Amino acid sequence: MNFMPQSQTSVDPAKLEKLAEVAIKVGLQLQTGQDLVITAPVVALPLVRLITKHAYMAGAGLVTVFYSDEEVTLARYRYGNDQSFDRASDWLYDGMAKAYAKGAARLAVSGDNPMLLSEQDPAKVGRANRANSAAYKPALEKISNFDINWNIVSYPNPSWAALVFPDDPEAIAVAKLAKAIFAASRVDVEDPIAAWAEHNANLAKRSSWLNGARFASLHFTGPGTDLTVGLADGHEWHGGSSVAKNGITCNPNIPTEEVFTTPHALRVEGHVSSTKPLSHQGTLIDNIQVRFEGGRIVEAKASRGEEVLNKVLDTDEGARRLGEVALVPHSSPISASGILFYNTLFDENASCHIALGQCYSKCFIDGASLTQEQIKAQGGNSSLIHIDWMIGSGQVDIDGIKPDGSRAPVMRQGEWA
Repeated sequence: MNFMPQSQTSVDPAKLEKLAEVAIKVGLQLQTGQDLVITAPVVALPLVRLITKHAYMAGAGLVTVFYSDEEVTLARYRYGNDQSFDRASDWLYDGMAKAYAKGAARLAVSGDNPMLLSEQDPAKVGRANRANSAAYKPALEKISNFDINWNIVSYPNPSWAALVFPDDPEAIAVAKLAKAIFAASRVDVEDPIAAWAEHNANLAKRSSWLNGARFASLHFTGPGTDLTVGLADGHEWHGGSSVAKNGITCNPNIPTEEVFTTPHALRVEGHVSSTKPLSHQGTLIDNIQVRFEGGRIVEAKASRGEEVLNKVLDTDEGARRLGEVALVPHSSPISASGILFYNTLFDENASCHIALGQCYSKCFIDGASLTQEQIKAQGGNSSLIHIDWMIGSGQVDIDGIKPDGSRAPVMRQGEWA
């Protein structure tokens, strides 16, 4: 039976096909004979089927899909043994890590209800997240260190659409979310692959300018924000497409509007306020305010979700330090849409942001050849988590500070200066 919920018929099939093609040809640039591991919510089956088709058309070796389901996830929290929340399926993640070590590519379809666990016990959510992060680390390191080509795309899950467009009937909400996803993913044009080539070239120009400037730190100022983010020694800016250690050029995030690099884990000072809510594991964390001393968050507040925020910060030592700083103009298409997606993949591309936790080793000059000890010595952070949250707006200015203390404008009122 080829079952499809009625609301899913409001998703444009031609654009969904283009998204699948872009995921394989731009997101992954999947190679002939290369295996592919996909994870996706079961509701995204129409997109997964198209991605699988395009993967095999591109010459994929073996495509393996792992599905998740919201009701199955909720059943654990409603009926699961308390001790189970300190465990995770490490055997599964060990298998994924083994697949990546053998050269498999990774594709994640995002689309789960961001508020799925909002009414569940925060302590259980925190314990499960910690156990999952620890079990996932062997596989995550292959991804965060860019050993492989990987990519994330999104599908308009009805429960997600209902959160973004709460006043609309399900079919209309799904259609609106699908349209927004297609626009942000640049598949609503005649030639999406050419559009991505042009966009990647523009992001590369921004990265090149920042790499040429060799700033030692960035100074963010705005309402509730006076933050100096020291940059790692030998840091390198990236944006758009990237070359993984396996030599394949991929676009990890679709959509993407950012250029990003690695902060120095010990050189962040001052205070900063979030400019958009952070949706994390089913909890909305809003109006985040943190203070850094010596690179470490020493004070953290939120008007909503503060308990979950503090549990995240207590994940490990690196969770209170930064692993990424990213610059996004306030006029980015996602910001201009005026939509709050409650999904970090989209919301981070509407605003400058920072990430708690693990750094990307590729954001160093010759990063592929550096050991973990060398990355740490140059200021790279290590953690079980990597969580982005938004700190940019049309009221935020950014200066680049050079090693001699001289300053240059990088952004003014949220736009490139």
